[in-house]
Formats: sequence, C-alpha cells, structure tokens
Amino acid sequence: MNDRRLRLLGIPILSLIITLLTAAEHSMWTVPLFFVDWGISLYFTSALWIGNRALWDWLLRRFPNVDQTSRRLWALAGLSVLFTSVATALLRVPLHWLLPRFFSLNWQAQLSATFFNLFPTLAVQTLYETIYFFRQWEQNVRRAEQLQSAGVQSQLEALQSQLDPHFLFNTLNTLSALIEPGNKPAQQFVEQLADIYRYVLLTRDKPTVPLTVELAFVDTYLALQKVRFRDKLRVTVAVAPAALTTHVAPLSVQLLVENALKHNVASRDSPLELHLTADGESNYLTVENTLRLRTAGLAPSTGMGLANVRHRYELLQAPHPVTVSTENGWFRVQLPLLSMSNAE
Repeated sequence: MNDRRLRLLGIPILSLIITLLTAAEHSMWTVPLFFVDWGISLYFTSALWIGNRALWDWLLRRFPNVDQTSRRLWALAGLSVLFTSVATALLRVPLHWLLPRFFSLNWQAQLSATFFNLFPTLAVQTLYETIYFFRQWEQNVRRAEQLQSAGVQSQLEALQSQLDPHFLFNTLNTLSALIEPGNKPAQQFVEQLADIYRYVLLTRDKPTVPLTVELAFVDTYLALQKVRFRDKLRVTVAVAPAALTTHVAPLSVQLLVENALKHNVASRDSPLELHLTADGESNYLTVENTLRLRTAGLAPSTGMGLANVRHRYELLQAPHPVTVSTENGWFRVQLPLLSMSNAE
C-alpha cells in the first residue's frame, strides 16, 4: 500500500491535534513551550505510526484473504497493544534523561502514557483498515464488471450466435417433432443440442458452477461430437468425488475440450485421446490430449480462448494460475479448482 502522502500529512496533523488536546495541562502556554510540546508529540506519533503501520502491513501480507479478516483483526489488536506498550516505554527513556520531572519511569506513569497512546494507535489502525476496505470494495466491483464482460465474451465464442433463445428452442422442438418416432438417435441428438444451449443460458450470469455440473455439460457436448468422430475419439474421465464439489468457471472445461477437437487430427488409425482428471488433492482439473495439430482446413489457433480462460480465473482470484504445457506429444491445461468463496 502506497501511503507516503498519508504519512507526510497524517503524522504532523495527528501530533498537532494531540498537542492541542493536552494544552490544558499547562497553566501558561508560551510559543516556545508549544513547539516543544509539538516536537515531543511528533516524536511519539512518528514512531508509533510507522511501527504500527509496518505491523498492519505485515499482518495483511500474512492473512490476505477475506475469510482471514477476523484472524487478522484479532492479531492486529493484540500485537498493536503489545507494540504500543513496549514502544512507549522505550521512547520515554531518552525523554526521562532530558526532562525527568515530566517523564517518570515508574509503573503508574508508564501505564498512563501507554493507555493514552492506545487511542491514536486505534485511530491510525482504523484509518488503514477503512482505506483498505474501500479499495478492496472498488477492486471487487471492477473485477465483477470485468468478469461479467469476460463471461459474455466466452458465451459468444461458444455459441457463435445471437439467436433468440425462444426461437432456437421452438425450432429444435419443431425439428424433434419432424423426426420419425423410430429414429431414436436423431431425437436424442436434438435433445442434447437443446441441453447444451440451455446450459449456456443458465450459466451466463454465474461466475462459477460446480465441477460436477460442468462435467455433465461436457459429457453432453462430447456425446454430440462422438456422433461425428465415432471411434476416432477416445475420452477418459477420472475425477475424484472430493473434487466434484469444487467450482470452475462455466464453459471453461468445454472450451478446452473444443480446442482439442478443433485443432488436432483424429483418425481411426490414430484416435484423438482426451483425458479429464482430478485427484482431489492437487486442486487442479487437468485436461490433456494427444498433440497432432492440423496442417490444413481450419485456421490456426489464435490463443484467444486460452487467454480468455486465464483472464477469467485471474478475475475469480483463483488460488493458482491456469497452466499450459506440452510434453511428450501431449498438450496439457490445468484449471485451478475453486472454493465457495470464489463462487460468491
């Protein structure tokens, strides 16, 4: 946190306020005495402000998450009291040598001075927490807007269409009615196509969805693709039950599966292998496929889909980044699994 201007202005102002509040202790307050008092107040204020500010910054780096706020505040309260007590005692020692009449080192005087210094300490720590809270609030609002924008972009990439949903569903229902009753595969294909579009519509305003829901959608998507690829595509899904309760960004897994099908060659002699795995301990969902890039036909990959996925997970404050690697003829993407706090 860059608070240089706050310190340059806040320390002199706070020390001046303390000086004015303690003016009643003097029966006669001359100009030289005023500057002496202000200097002493500035001495204490500077040391306690900078020390408590460093303590606050250290605790913020140690407990940065929202769910750790309570622990950070309790630790801040206890350590601030401890630091202020010790610092007050040490700061009074040189003043006792210079002005022993006014800065006694007995326990009563030390306790009274510590109690007095706790009030400006509380004010400074409250100020920093308030500034931090509003900055976090602004960042969350900005991140929510960016996440919504990224989600819309992802939906557009997935659908490649802006058809009215009612029109599409009515058309699919009409198409299903035109199919002969005995043609079960065709009816199932149309129903699965409707399920895919329905999922996109239901998740368009959600930052995350449970992994089990996204995998069910991917299973429907792959069922449609297998009608075209048949035995040219081999899919393995091995996800631990513990991982199914975590969350992912909607359509992120489907986009990785789509990229694998779009940019790689699949044939009967060399089927495209596609693996989706999560062991429940690594906090990642791994999507990997055999790497045999198409040399003709489709346009080369621009990387925009992966960039969009990375950006969405950054906005969701994922605990780990999205990783992409190529090794031994396999293309691998690891999506961090998100907790409920990321889903809010």
